[in-house]
Amino acid sequence: MSILRMPAVKAETGYRSHASIYNAIKAGLFTKPVSIGQRSVGWPDDEVRAICAARIAGKSDDEIRALVMHLHAKRTERLAALVSQ
Repeated sequence: MSILRMPAVKAETGYRSHASIYNAIKAGLFTKPVSIGQRSVGWPDDEVRAICAARIAGKSDDEIRALVMHLHAKRTERLAALVSQ
């Protein structure tokens, strides 16, 4: 897994601005970023690709919101597994 920074996320998703991505996050249609530094954030590449695949497949906004919730839950599980090692 790699972390995509904003320019890569915009290129991958087709969004044209930072605001578009943050509006999608606010609407529950995109995952929240992860902190990678004091003033840096990024998105796991597998989450970005999963959301793009759902859009390409014609999933509804409600289905994408459910996917985003699932992706956040999976992220939490991965973190818990790493911490418990």
